Amino acid sequence: MKNKQAEIIKQLTDRELHINLFLTQIILLTVSAVLGIFLFEDRSAFFKLLRIKDWNILLIGGSAAIIVILFDLLAMKLLPESYQDDGGVNERIFKSLSYPMIFVVALSVALSEEILFRGVIQTHLGLFWASFIFALVHYRYLFNWFLFLNIVVLSFFIGVIFEATENLLVTIFSHFLIDFILGIIVKTRDNGN
Repeated sequence: MKNKQAEIIKQLTDRELHINLFLTQIILLTVSAVLGIFLFEDRSAFFKLLRIKDWNILLIGGSAAIIVILFDLLAMKLLPESYQDDGGVNERIFKSLSYPMIFVVALSVALSEEILFRGVIQTHLGLFWASFIFALVHYRYLFNWFLFLNIVVLSFFIGVIFEATENLLVTIFSHFLIDFILGIIVKTRDNGN
């Protein structure tokens, strides 16, 4: 399965890979909307999870992102490259993007994934199921024990933050910062900047 996925990805152009990435985010948002219609009493029940005037967005969301980024940087420095090997997908995604597009990709991924996994699934099924499904959706990580463990722990970590703050914007901000900063690191590392 891993080799088949790697072959499919190699055959895609960068543009096709980026289109697939955005289509995936649209699918996740669509699933969120459909599930939300059935699981929330009304729209206001969902929007109560989004509190803009909350210092926890910056304080807890930002601090959590820094912890995750520092852990990932330490792992990149200390562990063999094979531990970080996702089949080259992250490198393919980020190396050809401009910095503003890395921002857009990180924001769209953070919004779509956090709305579905924290806002809808975790709110109605709990932390375990949200984290389990989150890990499964990150399919390419299933074939590398370190990446799989990393994504499971990350999902539980973000889920606990959501449980503690009850504010989806905290986890969206944290997820965005993690993807944006690590995306820039991947881009600059691969381009030798």
